[in-house]
Amino acid sequence: MKSRKQTDFVDPEGLVLEETVVRINRTSAVVKGGRRFSFSALVVVGNGQGVVGWGFGKANEVPPSVEKAVKDARKRLVRVPLVGTSIPHRMKGVYGAAEVVLVPASPGTGVAAGQAVRAVCDRAGIRDILTKSFGSNNPVNLVKAAFDAIAMMRSAKQCEELRGVSLS
Repeated sequence: MKSRKQTDFVDPEGLVLEETVVRINRTSAVVKGGRRFSFSALVVVGNGQGVVGWGFGKANEVPPSVEKAVKDARKRLVRVPLVGTSIPHRMKGVYGAAEVVLVPASPGTGVAAGQAVRAVCDRAGIRDILTKSFGSNNPVNLVKAAFDAIAMMRSAKQCEELRGVSLS
């Protein structure tokens, strides 16, 4: 798999982040006395104004796994370049067998996305977007693919600075 450059990570100090639990998985191990259950949680956090992150946590109970996932998500915050209530351009993200295509939409369209990608868009503050997922429908891979697409997005101003030209 190709390695892609990600945008600068955001310092979580002073940010008010809301969390969305995308998925809780229960696994069991068969031991001498019966089954022993453990839980894993996938969480997306964001401030609704262009900062979003995802985290994964595991524990023997649900609340500690969610807490660990939130703590992990605060370490992976990225800034999303927003143009009004949408994204600057079309982008495709890939993780494993999951592909997510993010397409900017006109104001009033809303968020057309499945559960996992919708959580990412809602926490990031994206209000108008069209999405399509291909391949795997595993929520963990879909969230990672959506973040792959978001991490590669550039605003027009960022492109001008990178190329040293004026786009207008």
